[in-house]
Amino acid sequence: MLKIGLVGYGGGGRWFHAPFIAAAEGVELAGVVARSPEKIALVEQDYPGLPVYPSLTAMLDAGVDAVTITTPPETRRELVLEAIAAGVHVVADKPFAPSAEAARELGRAADEAGVRLSVYHQRRNDSDIKTLKTVLDSGELGQIWRFNSIFDLDEPETLEAGPHGGLLRDLGSHLVDQALWLFGPALRVNAHLDWVELEQGRTDAGFVVQIDHESVSAYLSASKLNRVQRRTLEVYAENGSYVSQGVDIQAQQVKTGMRPGTDGWGMEPTPGVISLPDGKREVPSNKGDYSDYYSAFANAVETGGEVPVPVAQAVQVLEVLDAARVSAAEHRVVELA
Repeated sequence: MLKIGLVGYGGGGRWFHAPFIAAAEGVELAGVVARSPEKIALVEQDYPGLPVYPSLTAMLDAGVDAVTITTPPETRRELVLEAIAAGVHVVADKPFAPSAEAARELGRAADEAGVRLSVYHQRRNDSDIKTLKTVLDSGELGQIWRFNSIFDLDEPETLEAGPHGGLLRDLGSHLVDQALWLFGPALRVNAHLDWVELEQGRTDAGFVVQIDHESVSAYLSASKLNRVQRRTLEVYAENGSYVSQGVDIQAQQVKTGMRPGTDGWGMEPTPGVISLPDGKREVPSNKGDYSDYYSAFANAVETGGEVPVPVAQAVQVLEVLDAARVSAAEHRVVELA
């Protein structure tokens, strides 16, 4: 069993990591780093008897095989480097680093220390994305022309502010990763950002990003302050289209007390629809399960195989995010290849 310690117990740690570490095959949730009395009480409520540590250093001294770093973005780099220096494998939450160059530095440090480093782009395991991947792999749609990915959340309280925050680096990390995973490397980027002034500083609260892949144009958009709740995937192609209207199903389920492995886990309730010249039909949803990420990570550590999301792939995501910032600021298309 790979003993994984969780560093941070905010919304990300509590809802998007701990339940999936606990449910993954070959993995043991070995403890949590939490400092505030409120967070410590939540850990004790959710996982009675689980060790709670005041710092990453204390957790490393107690002994773990790997750690997941899911603290605020501005703190992640130093914590990842501390874990690597201790010879411990690392899962780093997104945004993985402040920039693509900083991400490469972390990758080099992990390689030099001989530890495995993977980035938590777990939304490749979303039910709607896995279903779309099945449709694309079938070839029914023929040549893909355009991909629209919309993810609006009515969650103003969860917007990460400040220079290391913003929705582009938060939710945008996932949408960009999904597009690259489905359609390959980005050739050019064009972006618009919606800016707001917050106490912690100027922050992007919404975005539209166009990515030109080799043969597909992807249009990604999201918001958090506009009182809209929507998840839509659309693919337009030479033979027809595929459209799904989903929800953030795993997040919703875990917040209601469900856990991976229970009946109905990770299944989008509304099937997607494929439209072809001979008519329309519903496409049954594939099961999504973020615990698969941690099972794959444990297997990679044990066998020496590839981690679920290698640093090189996360760097490509950050290159697009860096280019999107430049594009929005300078009102131009940024070439990447």
